[in-house]
Amino acid sequence: MGNTLKEMQDIQGALQCYTRAIQINPAFADAHSNLASIHKDSGNIPEAIASYRMALKLKPNFPDAYCNLSHCLQIVCDWTDYDLRMKKLVAIVAEQLEKNRLPSVHPHHSMLYPLSHDFRKAIAARHAQLCIEKVQVLHKPQYKYPKALSTGRIRIGYVSSDFCNHPTTHLMQSIPGFHNKAQTEVFCYSLSPDDNTTFRAKIAREAEHFIDLSQLPDNGKAADRINADGIHILVNMNGYTKGARNELFALRPAPIQVMWLGYPGTSGAPFMDYLVSDGVTSPMHLAGQYSEKLAYMPFTFFIGDHMQMFPHMMERVIIDNKDGSTPLSDNTSIMNATDLSVIIEQAPEIKKMVTSVVSEEGKLSSDKLEMHVIELPVTTALKAMIQTGQAHTSINGVVLQNGLTTNQTNNKMATGEEVPRNILVTTRQQYNLPEGAIIYCNFNQLYKLDPATLQTWVNILKRVPNSVLWLLRFPAVGEPHVLATIQSLGLPPTRVIFSPVAPKEEHVRRGQLADVCLDSPLCNGHTTGMDILWAGTPMVTLPAETLASRVAASQLVALGCPELVARSRQDYEDIAVKLGVDTNFLKSMRARVWTQKIKSVLFDCRRYTSDLELLFRLMWEKYERGEAADHIVTLAQSRLEWEQ
Repeated sequence: MGNTLKEMQDIQGALQCYTRAIQINPAFADAHSNLASIHKDSGNIPEAIASYRMALKLKPNFPDAYCNLSHCLQIVCDWTDYDLRMKKLVAIVAEQLEKNRLPSVHPHHSMLYPLSHDFRKAIAARHAQLCIEKVQVLHKPQYKYPKALSTGRIRIGYVSSDFCNHPTTHLMQSIPGFHNKAQTEVFCYSLSPDDNTTFRAKIAREAEHFIDLSQLPDNGKAADRINADGIHILVNMNGYTKGARNELFALRPAPIQVMWLGYPGTSGAPFMDYLVSDGVTSPMHLAGQYSEKLAYMPFTFFIGDHMQMFPHMMERVIIDNKDGSTPLSDNTSIMNATDLSVIIEQAPEIKKMVTSVVSEEGKLSSDKLEMHVIELPVTTALKAMIQTGQAHTSINGVVLQNGLTTNQTNNKMATGEEVPRNILVTTRQQYNLPEGAIIYCNFNQLYKLDPATLQTWVNILKRVPNSVLWLLRFPAVGEPHVLATIQSLGLPPTRVIFSPVAPKEEHVRRGQLADVCLDSPLCNGHTTGMDILWAGTPMVTLPAETLASRVAASQLVALGCPELVARSRQDYEDIAVKLGVDTNFLKSMRARVWTQKIKSVLFDCRRYTSDLELLFRLMWEKYERGEAADHIVTLAQSRLEWEQ
């Protein structure tokens, strides 16, 4: 009964059933494991860990409980017996695959463990097979497809459960509206109900057709609808993430089916033809880890809607408090707004900070970054606003808003649904960050860390004495584990500063306060990578072989900052240290990131959409000629040799 209720999304009912089952039979290991899964899905990780451990105590040979416990421990950075745990987890998966059982490791978690590419692909393939088996019972005849473009336009169907306030939509919400309506007809199929956000409304308004399939839970009927719409290319934006309905794709309602953006790995599915990627993220020598054929975008497969969502971060004014305690920097006290002229005109004294921009070749270019500096005495109302936490203050009649209070004054502005109208003040003092220190940051969820990454970060902090590491309580229960590990590696825990998770706009804006982002090699910052680069903060990354570990490298190469992509763990450490100790290098690299975020292709949604359309057309032309799906690298020939 509990499992049925959980399947029906009645979490409270399932919780009560499992709890009751344990009361009746405290030695029922499966009930403890099921209860743990409810806690895990609800974010109650300590309770989940306790229940999984009880299940394993009662039934030591319990693969599902062991692998789910391992994932919970990964979420909170509890690395006790880490190597032994990884070894056992790999052995469990190997045995399950050998016996053709459904692996206990979820496809979306597989990139976190030292599994082979074949194992990861096989895990995904088993889940794809489940989808096939679910739809086989429908006994539906094979769909018929259009053989030619009847109207000259390609019909593209985007399928996602994330057309709402979700990181995926934060990345791509402008793309449906940016498609060329003379060439494409866009259908967006939502797998989730309306969350009444501007994000949802924008996509529903700008897509030529918006269909809410959450109101049509029957996969057969939903697939019928997609096929009846005459879709030429059906795009899977979920993969194996929450809310996915891969059964729709298993029914093959469209002749070409494509993985794009929302899932960082292969589907392992025979019903998915292509995976949209690029030559940096998915180089051809790693094509074997994908069941799909690779379709390369010309620059990067990743995109962010930051230019539309956060235009107020295209300009900033530096505040100089004139106390002389620390050298003037571009990231200690900042003002952002879509129009800063009003504060510049009212300021009693204006200076300019001019920084030379270094080219990719390491030479000084003719480009220079100029930022206005406003001198304000430390006794102003501004300091009082920060110290007391008040929402607003006024200087010379100009209203300034405390950047910590956006969710108190305008929730839609805080979520990124609306562009801020006020001048926002962001300072290191607000986050208890030392003003004169080098701030290294990582704003990812803590599950993306591993012992090797933290060891590298500790090495960096030791080599840059005047530095701290800024992390998020994401989740809060991970903080004590990270601090304990830091201390065991010989670094005072005071060198690490944790902040709570912030609303989206503040999260992106406060990234300006960091000097350098240290990306997590195990699983990169994807959306968070775009966020920190839009803040103008350099990011150092180390690509491995999985898609999830190579996204940041693709972002940096597209941005025009390939020298921030390390070739080894030692190289990663050395680049980060150079940024921390070489002031001129840091300033010039920060200037490059700030200017390139506007000039490069990385945040150019219009150009990206045009390139994506061209890629889709190449897929269609191949199909129209009667050719089987094959790798499409035409648009990215000049970038295929990046690694060499």
